[in-house]
Amino acid sequence: MNRATVKFLGVALVATLPLLASAQLTGNVSLTTNYKFRGQDQDTSKVKAVKPAIQGGFDYAFGESGFYVGNWNSSVDWLSGNSIESDIYGGYKFKAGGADLDVGLLTYIYPGNSAGNTTEAYGAATFGPVTAKYSHTLSKDYFAYAGSGFKGRNTGYFSLAFAQEVMPKVTLKASVGYTRFGGDITAPNYMDYSLGGAYDFGSGLSLGAAVVGANKKEFFGPVNKSRLIVALTKTL
Repeated sequence: MNRATVKFLGVALVATLPLLASAQLTGNVSLTTNYKFRGQDQDTSKVKAVKPAIQGGFDYAFGESGFYVGNWNSSVDWLSGNSIESDIYGGYKFKAGGADLDVGLLTYIYPGNSAGNTTEAYGAATFGPVTAKYSHTLSKDYFAYAGSGFKGRNTGYFSLAFAQEVMPKVTLKASVGYTRFGGDITAPNYMDYSLGGAYDFGSGLSLGAAVVGANKKEFFGPVNKSRLIVALTKTL
């Protein structure tokens, strides 16, 4: 993570702080020892367990309507000429049949190299401590896997996540996901996993730790290797 990246993210996050006076706007900032997305390291510049990333963003809810928009950012290093991931999303949350439902659109933006830009539609259902979510690629490509054209469209990702407070201030978290590549992508479909927990210090400050990784290491290499990831997060 270079100084320019830290400066950009720091300025972006600080600029949002005055806006947090609105009850409908929430923000977050975190420092993590590694950023994995769907089980894969997002810093491929070096093969080390600790590859720090700074992350943060905000969410805005439109009153009680259920509609929301948000932005989330992280330092990354896997795409030539780019060091930042900036996600823009919006959706609608509602209740039905005893479940909390969430549908929306999300675009992953890589300002230094648009080849990685990817747009997905998603839908999620939460029943108590369990959330099932499916994301479907609408853009021409999926994170530059296929390189160009329409080859990455229709890639799908399904996940099951569990989060339950097991004692005061301590929450157990676990998840498993499956990536099914679409179009002409020749990479094998794979599964990812995460097992860990978080401790709530109060006042919006929490510390989380989890073992995160994915299978198919023989194809993807060290980026899928299991890592112990520790993250300190402040909710604003």
